[in-house]
Amino acid sequence: MKTLRSAGLAVLPLLFAVSFLAAAPAPAPSAFDQLKSLIGTWEGVTPDGKSVRVTYEAASGGTALLERLKPADEPEMVTVYSPDGDRLAVTHYCSAGNQPHMRTEALAGNEKTFKFSFVSATNLASPDAGHMRGLVLTIVDHDHFTQEWTYLEKGKAATEVFRYTRKN
Repeated sequence: MKTLRSAGLAVLPLLFAVSFLAAAPAPAPSAFDQLKSLIGTWEGVTPDGKSVRVTYEAASGGTALLERLKPADEPEMVTVYSPDGDRLAVTHYCSAGNQPHMRTEALAGNEKTFKFSFVSATNLASPDAGHMRGLVLTIVDHDHFTQEWTYLEKGKAATEVFRYTRKN
């Protein structure tokens, strides 16, 4: 009886921990599901009036979101979004030839706006070389979203806003 009671007392904290973890929200996966609502094809206009097409698709068994962005008369760029603990992360494969890595702050899980800040970059010739420094993605509604890009070159930041409408 004493052994049974000791075993029961030993299991109790485990049961409590499992029930607590099961009830705890998973902010990044929930926020990531919000981003996955973008899956499909979108069209927009660049700030200088050129058309731009962007597509989103799930990748790697749904653990990553692949964005393909094709401005008119310019090379395609690819951005990969993924959960990173209680945050989201992106790697942007820029037509400038570098790959900035950005991350959000901790997320609550019900966001419509995702602010990604620069963490590091690969293939960046120097800190002054042009590269994407920040991204703010806002889901306006089911058929509209915006991206605000901040690009840094020679110590000067420039921000451009792109507005998109769902095509399918």
